[in-house]
Parts: sequence; structure tokens; C-alpha cells
Amino acid sequence: MRAPLLAQVHYTQQVVSVWRRFWAQFDVARRRHGDCHASSSRLDLHPDPPPSISRFVTRSALATSLLITAGAAAPAFAAQPGPTVIPDSAMATAATLREQGLASDLAYRVTESLTTEIGPRLAGSEADARAVAWAVAKFKELGYDKVWTEPVTFPKWERRSESARVLGPHAQPLTITALGGSPAGTVEGEVVRFADLAALEAVPAGSLAGKIAFVDYKMERARDGSGYGPGSRVRSGGPSAAIRAGAAAFIMRSAGTDSHRMPHTGITRFDEGLTPIPAAALSVPDAEQLTRLLALGPTRLQLALDCGWDGEYTSQNVIGQIDGSERPEEVVVIGGHLDSWDLGTGAVDDAAGVGITMAAGALIGKLGKSDGGRPARSIRVIAWANEEQGLHGGRAYAEAHEEDIELHVIGAESDFGAGRIYGYSSSAPDYAADAERRIAEALAPLGIEHLPGQGGPGPDLIPFVEKGLAWARLAQDGTDYFDLHHTPDDTFDKIDPAALAQNVAAYAVFAYLAASAEGGFGSAPKQGE
Repeated sequence: MRAPLLAQVHYTQQVVSVWRRFWAQFDVARRRHGDCHASSSRLDLHPDPPPSISRFVTRSALATSLLITAGAAAPAFAAQPGPTVIPDSAMATAATLREQGLASDLAYRVTESLTTEIGPRLAGSEADARAVAWAVAKFKELGYDKVWTEPVTFPKWERRSESARVLGPHAQPLTITALGGSPAGTVEGEVVRFADLAALEAVPAGSLAGKIAFVDYKMERARDGSGYGPGSRVRSGGPSAAIRAGAAAFIMRSAGTDSHRMPHTGITRFDEGLTPIPAAALSVPDAEQLTRLLALGPTRLQLALDCGWDGEYTSQNVIGQIDGSERPEEVVVIGGHLDSWDLGTGAVDDAAGVGITMAAGALIGKLGKSDGGRPARSIRVIAWANEEQGLHGGRAYAEAHEEDIELHVIGAESDFGAGRIYGYSSSAPDYAADAERRIAEALAPLGIEHLPGQGGPGPDLIPFVEKGLAWARLAQDGTDYFDLHHTPDDTFDKIDPAALAQNVAAYAVFAYLAASAEGGFGSAPKQGE
């Protein structure tokens, strides 16, 4: 910042602008250290320097030298960081890791262990506690330097039983599953079909009194999973829209792309002030069957759900760390979520993510001097608690570590199945553009394309990203992911060992290079946080 000012001292408006920023930051620092009761709106109290100083700065290019002097003395006035650099030696080690990852079956074995020994891992269940103990033991078995847990408390939801039947002359059972967060209840009523959520939201209040609202929205298949957004909005917003219309219950076509008789569960929400109603998802074939029955005439349905909230539960984020060789207090975060829904064994969602990132960290931890040695920074692998019901593990971690956000260099999460990674992008600022390019260069032999500006962070990282964490995205092919997602069909036999190994290689390369970089990737507290 200083060099342009020295070269262009006659641009007094720029000088004033810089001075105003300095004054605001100086005031923030003053109040942080001298007034612990300062307003959270930190720049509102003294947004401008005194008029006499502004006039002086405007009239004289001498202000530049004053700024330089002040900048040298005040940490708040800092020059933009220099370029982030990845050494050539790190690139050579990354190539070694890439080959080791491709040859490794460790992630496959870890995923098999979690899905077989623990099985379904509904947050708050007995299996949740066993999964935490499993993760602690697995990190230790894999040679992580530090292993610990951090508590995560959340409301506990339980599923007990569920059924649905068409009544009348065409009586027959339907395959359904309760949506997470649904209350218990048995409802009989006429079914009213809507093509999408907007159609349901448009009906007059009270017009569905005593009826069952049915949203028959068909989710579209896409490699990047973009079809899931509209489908998941039906699940999250449909029940509240149905309540406003007076409905006694809500059912939906599953947010999935398969044609199997496997309903997709997932969390739903009820807007504040509304009394929850039973809410469930039909399998895709059953939704289509119900639509055909409705074409024959009015159709009544009985829906019976036994499920609901049952107090609070405290689970744990489980954390394993491979210590860095020079700056171990600085960390690169990778991970997947430990919990799953209860219908399948949670293989692609998200035992695979846990296996991929545990294996990637373990490979880095085993690097010897002949391989190039460990990176300067630490690799922190997190098995997140209760992602499925509201990113609870991610929120707890963000709150617990907000004060040391700048020590978290960058984060990435594997939570989109077990398909091959096809793209890489990050939130890296301009000064880290060369480092991002070098990471992309090291990933290219794995068939991974650099996709700057695309995508966003993994779900559990979102709460920390909102506070200023830099993120990276290793985009997995999700073309078939929503065939299995949140269904009984999400089981270990769907895992492709070769695709899993490619993921391990990619995560190991990314994490190692980010941890070896000289300079940062943009993590910093956001203004106003």
C-alpha cells in the first residue's frame, strides 16, 4: 500500500482515503484494548478523523510520510500481505503423496470399519456415542500426534415407527420415511397434490383444513448436485407452508434422483409460532403411484408416525492432529462428518468423507525425511458431530475457535459422497493466487480441473467461513450421489475403492501444500464479528 502512495503523492484523495481507514482501524484498536464495553458496531463512533487533520492531509503530501511513520508504529495499519509461495521442494513431496494416495486402500478400510462396526449413526443415539469412541481409537491407531474431543450439545430427535396407507377402493401401503424433526401423529385425510413448493405456498390460508398436502417436485440429476437445492427447500419449507394452508400433515416426493423404493429422509424445519404437523417423504416410485391414483379421483391417505424430539444430548467433535514441523500452532483443517441418518449405514454420507480425510492426514504424518518431511503447519482432521440436523458440530467449533481464526490457514470438507474429485477452487485472495495455481497444478495429474470462482465451502465449515475462515473445495462427482443420499441404500457396497483412493491423493496433496505454503490464504476475522 505504501509504495503507490509514495509514487503518487499528488493524488491527495487517495491519501485521505487511506488516512480515514487508518483512523478507523486505530479507533477499533483503541477501543479493543482500552474499552471492553465498546459498541459492537465498531466503526460507528469515530468514523472520521478530526477536521483539522483531514485538512492538513488534504493540503500536503507530507501526509504520506506521516502515514508511513504511523504504520510502522501501529499494527492496525498493515500493508497487504506479500505473495503466498509454495516452495518447489513441497511440490516434489506432494507428487510423492499423490502416488502414495493412489496406491493406498486405507480410506476404504477406515470406511468399512466405521460402517460395519458402528453402522447407522443417528445423532444422539447410542451408536453416536460408539462412533465417537471409534473415531478416537482410529485416530490413535493411525498414528496421529494429538487426539481430543470437543463437546457439541443439540436437541435429540428419535425415529420409532412410520407407515402410510391409501384408503378406500384402491387401498394399498406406501413406502415412506419420517422427516427429521417431524412430530408423532396419526392423520387421515384427502391428499392434495402440488407440483412444487411455490404452488403450495400460493394457496389461501386455511384452504387445506384437514387435508394432507403432497408436493410432487422432481429433483434433477447433476454432477455438481445443483438439483438438490430446490429439492431440499421442499423438505425444509414445505411443512410450514402446509401448516399455513391449514393442512393436517405434509408429504413429499423424496429429494432424490433414484427410481428405487427407497425414501430419502433429512431434516425439516417448522417456522417459529407454528404448531408442527407430521411430515414425511415418499419414495420416488410411491410418489409416482400416488400421483396416478390421484388422477383416478379423490384419494384418502392414512399417515402414522411415531417419532419426535426427546431432550438434549451432548456428542463430540473428534479431532486428530498431525503436528507441523515449524509452526504447529497454525493448522490446515480437513474432515468429514461422523454422524449419519439411521436408514442405511451412512457409507457415502459421510463415512467416506471421514475415511478419506483420516487417511490423507495419516499419509502426511508418515512422511519421512527422504520423502521431504512433514509440512511446516499442522494438519487437523475433524470428524464433525451432528451435521445432518443443523451443522451443530461446525457451529460449536466455530464458536470455540473464533479467537484463533487466523491460526486456521484454510479448511476443506469431504461431504459429497465417494465419487471422483473433478474440480478444485478456493476463496484465496489475489496475493495467494500463485499458491492456488500451484495446488491446482499438483492436482491436475489426478484428473482435477482448476475451477476458480466456483463452488463454496463444505457444510460443517460454513459457520467458521462466516466468521472469516478461508476455504477450499475439492468437488466430487455427485451424478449418482442422490440415488443413495439419506436412504436405506446408503451402504458400504456402493463404495468404489479406486475413486476413494483418488480422493485421498487429492486431499493429501491439498492439505500438504497448504500447510507448506509461506504465507496465508485469507483467513481473518470479518469486520463486525
